[in-house]
Amino acid sequence: MAIAAGNSFGTRDKLNVGAQAFDIHRLELLEKKISCQLAKLPFSLRILLENLLRCEDGRFVRPDDIKFLANWTPGAAEKEIAFMPARVLLQDFTGVPAVVDLATMREAIKRMGGNPRLINPLFPAELVIDHSVQVDSFGSANAFGLNAELEFQRNIERYAFLRWGQTAFQNFKVVPPDTGICHQVNLEYLARVVCAMPSGSRVEAYPDSVVGTDSHTTMVNALGVFGWGVGGIEAEAAMLGQPSSMLIPDVVGFRLHGKLREGATATDLVLTVTEMLRKKGVVGKFVEFCGTGLSSLSVPDRATIANMAPEYGATMGFFPVDAETLAYLQFTARSAEQIALVEAYCKEQMLFRTDDMADPVFSDKLELDLGTVEPTVAGPKRPQDRVSLRNAKSSFTKVVEGTPDKHVAVRNNGDSFDLSSGAVVIAAITSCTNTSNPSLMLGAGLLAKKAVERGLHVKPWVKTSLAPGSKVVTDYLDASGLTPYLEKLNFHLVGYGCTTCIGNSGPLPDAIGAAIKDNNLIAVSVLSGNRNFEGRIHPLVRANYLASPPLVVAYALAGRMDMDLTTESLGTDSAGKPVYLRDIWPTPQEIESTVRDSVTSEMYAKEYANVFEGDAHWKSMPVPAGDLYQWDAKSTYIKQPPFFENMPKTPPALADIHGARVLAILGDSVTTDHISPAGSIPVDSPAGKYLIANGVKPHEFNSYGARRGNHEVMMRGTFANIRLRNQLAPGTEGCWTHFLPGNEKMTIYDAAVKYREAGVPLVVLAGKEYGSGSSRDWAAKGTRLLGVRAVIAESYERIHRSNLVGMGVLPLEFKAGENRETLGLTGQEVFEIEGVASLSPKKAISVRAHSNEAPAKTFSVIARVDTPEEVSYYHHGGILQYVLRQML
Repeated sequence: MAIAAGNSFGTRDKLNVGAQAFDIHRLELLEKKISCQLAKLPFSLRILLENLLRCEDGRFVRPDDIKFLANWTPGAAEKEIAFMPARVLLQDFTGVPAVVDLATMREAIKRMGGNPRLINPLFPAELVIDHSVQVDSFGSANAFGLNAELEFQRNIERYAFLRWGQTAFQNFKVVPPDTGICHQVNLEYLARVVCAMPSGSRVEAYPDSVVGTDSHTTMVNALGVFGWGVGGIEAEAAMLGQPSSMLIPDVVGFRLHGKLREGATATDLVLTVTEMLRKKGVVGKFVEFCGTGLSSLSVPDRATIANMAPEYGATMGFFPVDAETLAYLQFTARSAEQIALVEAYCKEQMLFRTDDMADPVFSDKLELDLGTVEPTVAGPKRPQDRVSLRNAKSSFTKVVEGTPDKHVAVRNNGDSFDLSSGAVVIAAITSCTNTSNPSLMLGAGLLAKKAVERGLHVKPWVKTSLAPGSKVVTDYLDASGLTPYLEKLNFHLVGYGCTTCIGNSGPLPDAIGAAIKDNNLIAVSVLSGNRNFEGRIHPLVRANYLASPPLVVAYALAGRMDMDLTTESLGTDSAGKPVYLRDIWPTPQEIESTVRDSVTSEMYAKEYANVFEGDAHWKSMPVPAGDLYQWDAKSTYIKQPPFFENMPKTPPALADIHGARVLAILGDSVTTDHISPAGSIPVDSPAGKYLIANGVKPHEFNSYGARRGNHEVMMRGTFANIRLRNQLAPGTEGCWTHFLPGNEKMTIYDAAVKYREAGVPLVVLAGKEYGSGSSRDWAAKGTRLLGVRAVIAESYERIHRSNLVGMGVLPLEFKAGENRETLGLTGQEVFEIEGVASLSPKKAISVRAHSNEAPAKTFSVIARVDTPEEVSYYHHGGILQYVLRQML
């Protein structure tokens, strides 16, 4: 983003790095000008301060904003500021609907008399196709090729659409499928750390910053890159030059000291950190890591921690730039010129950390001795539910307590075995969280080698997979000689993508799936991912545990969750001797030596040299041409959404909501997966029936995630997760509700259609942490298209609250100590919501709920429209409508 016209504090200056001169906004000059102490400011806020200096324009950023942030102290009054990222990162599940929206905006602006070419990213927008590959084939050398072939067959229409976007929009690039996972590609290649942007005859240097359409965008915080996940609608607005409106957050310091002990991994560390921070409560806050313990953590170790910021609830999990950052940039084959710029800029701008520095002043602080971290898993359905490995068996025993102890005889693929609750049926080395870490991946390979040498085998009911986030991983596994041992245990490469972590685990073998379903068994998955919510990993797998890659291999060998891996043997060797996990666990020295001997900078240089080119499949696709997309009315993948239909040039006045009915009553920790699932589409669901009616056979359904370019599928899939429990339809799971009045049971989609035909607005009642999980804009888009005008919840996760505002849905929050139960709300009432017509940030709104069965109840809620800019977005019916009107 170019330096704006304002320079009220005279901070614009030159920085010479070698023979190159860069324009910068020098923080030291600001410090002298207004007598502030920037060394006391957290590093993350220093980057935000530079952003304000560079983007000062008198409209979104004013001198008072800069002064306020420069003098920030913990507990300071709330202050809204505008943040403009340097670039946008997208993945294909969220990226396809984003490009659909941009294409639709071009149609809308043309219809309203504007120039379609104004709808164009103003700075780099990079999309990585990583969410579409599914584990259909596994356990064979052909698995990768077969899965890649099926991926292209299913998604060719979506991919051709993205290739059109590549040619139609400026500053938009696509990393083709079967290359890697967006966050790992970002860490290893895309991240600049410091940007160098030509502007006429000058080159401007400034800190790299990013918003991404995936909540785990925070992974790049490990490199000192400032950024986080946002919904697709906010990312689209950012691409079009709309800054993100935000309140200056609290910054929680997390001091680390010591070093990890033998047997503990970066995965164990992040699960411990996640548990600690969830207990602390850091939603909407920055977490900044500090202390001498940072020097014992590699950038990949830090990336594992930063990746899971959404799981511990923070906006960011930030690590300042230091010597380890520079070493990683060199190791991953960044240019010498780029590394020199990063070092010079960060040191000049007070953005470079050393062990002997005093800690900045934080809003609050936590501390952890790394030496206390122990081997750990997390589950069975939340990432913050950490269980030490020694207690995993007893913890799981409580999960199955009270269920029948059934043992089912199964024959599959020539093997006969008994299946019962506790069987690990999926063991997946997956997700950028851990596959970006050579120590973890080579540790898994070394454990596999020792297991094979002792004669151990994976149990025949376990579906195994290896899905790394970068081709570099398979390069160094091959170079280390460990690939054959992983393959001997059926951990063959299945694809370069998110796979199991996002629910693309593929089908279980028929006999195993039938045994689980017919006998209501509690089957288990163990994965090296970051999410394990109900119904996410696989529809038939009810208990899901996060673990390090070596532990994933160990559980595949054990085959059961109700085993104590610290005391019980994994099997016997050829001499009949029991083999324990401790016997095959690699030592830190073995791992360090293997990393040193096997991972080279040349691997990164080779794999990223032609990262945007793609394979023969990609290159041979026919690409539509033209500035405007040629919509195909028969398409079931790409459809023009109705968000801008009949949109007037001036927004109508805000109005109160009258006569609203409740569509759903939901409990605590309802995730965006519950609201808008990404996985398989059931045949008998509203979305399945729509696809069949449009000539799509069930085996061609693909997933909800792949269908996000079609609003007809997505609104039918809203609130359709098979594990959703709507308390308005007690005793049901899935997409059910009661149509009121009369309590007629029907699907949520069918009820929404009937309410729309009757002109009845809708509300949703919810508990705590509503909308946690992925930055899934369809959880807000689908809600809006169903006719929901407001959500009343006890609390919200940050991104989903923002997405609701961005779609013109009003997020309302019960006052502290109040909820649906304390107020005696049954969901049978009619709701009158008053005060919306004169909406202001965090305004108290009056709600009256009345019915024939009980006296009316009146109570006050808080409008979680947090800033003046958000009020504007809501007034316009959403952020994209707001941006579009600004362009006319």
